[in-house]
This record gives sequence, structure tokens and C-alpha cells, in this order.
Amino acid sequence: MGRLRKKGEAGAAKAYVTRSAAIKKLQCSLADFRRLCILKGIFPREPRHKKRANKGSSAPTSFYYAKDIAYLAHEPVLQKLRDHKAFAKKLARALGRGEWSSAKSLEDHKPTYRLDHIVKERYPTFIDAVRDIDDALCMIFLFASLPSDGKVSASLVENCARLAAEWQLYVMHTRSLRKVFLSIKGVYYQAEVLDQTVTWLVPYQFTQSIPSDVDVRVMLTFLELYQTLLGFVFFKLYTDAGLVYPPPLDAKKDESAAGIGAFSLQDARAISQQSDSAQNQTTNTAGPDGKRVSSKNVRQTIKSIQASSADDVDVEMENSEPSPADADEEEFVPHASSSNPAESADLPTLQSLSTLPQSSSAKLFAPYTFWLSRETSRPIFEFLVRSFGGKIGWPVTSGSGSPVEASDDSITHVIIDRPLVVKEDETDEERDRRQRRKYVQPQWVVDCINAGKILLEDLYAQGKTLPPHLSPFEAREDAYDPTANVDAGGAVSIEEDDEAEDAEDAMDEDDETPEHAALKAAANAQDDAALRAAELEAEAAGVDFGSFEKAAKKATTKTKQKAISQEETAEEDMNKMMMSNKQRKLYERMKHSQKKRDQERTTLESKRRTIEKEKVKKNRGSQS
Repeated sequence: MGRLRKKGEAGAAKAYVTRSAAIKKLQCSLADFRRLCILKGIFPREPRHKKRANKGSSAPTSFYYAKDIAYLAHEPVLQKLRDHKAFAKKLARALGRGEWSSAKSLEDHKPTYRLDHIVKERYPTFIDAVRDIDDALCMIFLFASLPSDGKVSASLVENCARLAAEWQLYVMHTRSLRKVFLSIKGVYYQAEVLDQTVTWLVPYQFTQSIPSDVDVRVMLTFLELYQTLLGFVFFKLYTDAGLVYPPPLDAKKDESAAGIGAFSLQDARAISQQSDSAQNQTTNTAGPDGKRVSSKNVRQTIKSIQASSADDVDVEMENSEPSPADADEEEFVPHASSSNPAESADLPTLQSLSTLPQSSSAKLFAPYTFWLSRETSRPIFEFLVRSFGGKIGWPVTSGSGSPVEASDDSITHVIIDRPLVVKEDETDEERDRRQRRKYVQPQWVVDCINAGKILLEDLYAQGKTLPPHLSPFEAREDAYDPTANVDAGGAVSIEEDDEAEDAEDAMDEDDETPEHAALKAAANAQDDAALRAAELEAEAAGVDFGSFEKAAKKATTKTKQKAISQEETAEEDMNKMMMSNKQRKLYERMKHSQKKRDQERTTLESKRRTIEKEKVKKNRGSQS
């Protein structure tokens, strides 16, 4: 006889724990439990049998794995939260009693916790972290645009803005940007970092407000984890690229709204060489004039060298070539394979990868210089143009630090987003300058990036109706493609449809003539005998063979389609009979959604066909 199992001590009742039982076991509040679950990546589970998991009760509740709760019980952050709860009680007691010295001592020794170990646990490898920074970037850019209030502190917004600028600087430096899409929600960017596709959303620069129905505490908990994660990722990315992290910030430029221009990228190798040379100079305590050099003078000299090289380091990094010493260190000696001695080993190295030709789209805007009009968004288009090698300038009203003036002759394109207005008091110099430049709307920049080439500026000229801005991201296979069949072939098919519709209208209007009756009988023929009879009738009525052949072809196509649809329907019914009730319902839901998508695509195609027909008719009318 097998061992008897008591109810509630095995199976689903032991594998799952309710939320209230988990909070009671961990001895923490509901808010702390939510924070722990967010930080550790633990979420509610759906048991197969809720009644068994809840020990016979059918009350609605949330379930967690018992192993996950046991895993949380050993979390160091949980102990820190308990210490903070005790600290809050002691501080309130000291303030209530008026013990200010004791309260100050408690505040100085306030318990804090770090999330470094959680990041290492959740992301064992660096590629895992890069693959999962999409949501982190979206959250960072969102909070960087929010105003500071009682819920969101000013230091938090400032830190998010700094992280957002560091990410944009890295993408611009490595030319990693691939796709851009201007949507209603904001601007979608997609970059390729370490062969990983990273997509994030940046809101437009409008006045933002925090809705009252949004729980900001949950978002702040996610943001707390994301800030630590991005700190790890950015440090690794900057270090691998040979850059100093964090990039130095110029306070004066930042106060004058320079944006990402307030940060400067510095070559870590150049800085280390300068510091080594400065340390070598410290061995000689006497200066060239015989005076003694103090350590304070040496530190001041190092700071002046770093400040002077901060502005020119970007140009040096782009134009620098690997030194012979570095080439010797990176040199790879090929050895023969043990399995196939005839072939030598050919492994890629850092030097061989750096010598590979870069994609032409990475330097798409390199030959051009842009000028931003004051109504365009400077942070968006500065990031886009600089990510593809272009040079850009802006007016003083958009911020300081513009490398190009408005009267510069090197400006080739002006990004403008306002209607065309004729300026009456225009000077000859301004007229010549306007004729040399090309005035385009902002969509031209984004469409050029998505197309991977420079498009014609005439379609995007100032004041013109823009072509549709389509999403560059991958869609499902059966989705509607508005760019398909827009060539001359479409016009031919439209003319054929017009002729067929005219013939059908004529047949519907006058069915009394024997010619129309014969054509109608041919179109409605269901088998070969009916088609043969319709052919004899058409020959007797004097119908030409071409018209009858078109009607017969239409009848044959209709018959084949009907037979195929009947076979598919019969096969589908047989498959449904073999399914279970759950599978049948799931299949019907899938078919319903597919039918809905097909209807939407058909509606869009019919609308487009109608618009194309109207254009063709209008062109015919204008030509006549």
C-alpha cells in the first residue's frame, strides 16, 4: 500500500504560496514585498488548478512559487529594508523627544543598500545585459523629460538626463544607429550594439505631467534597478571603446543649454599617457630654473593638460591610427589545423575587424552640413545627423555651442518645418545663399536614414505635402504594404479593372440583347457542358471570340476558386473534429483574428485602388 498524502502538504498546495502567506513568511510590508519582487525579477504565477493550490479555497488571489519566496528570504536587501524600518522608528522617537544630537547621529548612519549583486545575478554575461536594456533606456528617457516635484526629485531627473546623454554620445561615437521612426508617442530609435538590436522610445519635448492614476512608486523601483544596470553597461561599453567613463561635463555649457554638447569624450589611452609623463616628471623635484616643484604644482599641470586636450580629443580619436607597438601586440600567427593540415587557421582579430570597410550608411551625412531652423527639435536632429557623420548648427535660441553660424557658406541643407513665405525685403546676398542651399522638411532626414541613401529633396521641399512616413521596423508577413505595386504596372491593372467594370455595368444595364445574354451565360458557366452551350449561343448571336474568351476565363477561374474553397472547408471541418474543445476554441480565435486582419488589409487596398483610379481619371482629363 502506498504512502498516504495529507491534503495541503503535497502537489500544487506545496509548490505555490499565496501573496499574504509570502508576506507573512518574509515579515515585511506589502510595499517592500513588491519592491523585492521587482528587483529580483519574481512575478506571480498561474497554477493549473487554483483550488488545489489554495488548499480547497476558491477565493481569488495571487500565487507565487514557494521556491521563489524561499529565495527572497536570503536576500540582503530584505535585511536592509528591515534595518531601515527600525531606523525610521528610532528617528521618529528621537525627534518626538527633542533629542537632536541623537537624531543627527541616526541620520548620519542611515542604512543604505546597493543593487550591484542583483544586477550580476540577473545578467550573468554582458551580452545578456545589453540585450535587456530596451526597457531601461525607455524609462531613463521618460524620467529625464519629467518635471521634478514631490514624487520625483530633481537629482533623480538630473541623473536620468546624464545617463541619456551618455548613451547618445556612445551611439554617435560608434555610429550604431540604424532606424528611426517618428510616431505619435515619440521617436523610436533602433541601434545595433555588439550585434544586439536595441530599440528605445524618446518622448517629444513637450511639457510633461505625471497622471494621478499612475503608481509612481512602482516605476521608481524599476528605475532604481535600471540606473544601476545602465551604469554597469555604460562603463563596459565606454571602456571597450577606449573612452573615459563617465565623460566629463562642462558646467558652463550645461547651464547655457548645450545639451549633449556639454559632455566631452576623452581617449583613455591619451589620458593615461599624459598622467604617466606627469608622474615621471615628479621624480625630478627641481624645475628648470633650479626651484623646487611641489606636488600641488604637478596636480595643477595635469589638470591644465587634461582641460586643453578635452576639445581636440574627438578629432584625434577619429584620425588616429594604431601604433606599430599595438600592431605587434595584436598580430595573430596562423597555425595549421590538426584535422585538416591543408587549411590554415583564419580567426578574426581586433586589428582585422578594424580594417574591414564600414557600411556606407554609417557616413550617410558626412558630405553635408545642416542648419536647424528654430522651430525644429534640436536634440532629435543633432543626434541623428551626428550619428551619421554630418555636421549641424543651430540658432542661439535653441542653445549654445553651435559649431556653425547661420551665414556659413558650407551649409548645404536647412531643416525647416514652417510654410513657405516669400520675403519681400530680401537682399542679394540672402537670395544667393537661399538658392545655394536646399530647404527640406524634418521627415527627409529620417527617411534617408531608413532608406540607407540620400533621397531626392524635391518631394520634401518646404511647404510641400510629404509622402507617407512608414515604419521601418519589421511587420508580419500578411500586413498591408503601401509601397507595393506603385509603379506603372498598377496603372495598367487599374485600366483593366475599369474595362471589366464597364463591361459588367453594360451587361447589367441591358440584358435583353442576345450578345449580352451569351456573355452572361459564359460568365456564369459552372461546368464544361454549360460553357460549350454558351459558346454555341455566343457564336449564333455574333459575339467575337475575344470577348467570349475573357468571359470563359472568368468562369473557369471562378469554378476553380469555388472548388478549392470547398476542399479547404471540408479539410478544416475534418481537422476540427479531431481537436479537443480547448484547441478548437483557440483555433477559432486565431482564425477570427486572421480574418479581421485580412479584412483590414482588403479595406486599405480598396481605398488605395479607388484613390489611384481617381488619379488616373484626373490625369486623363488634364491630358484631353
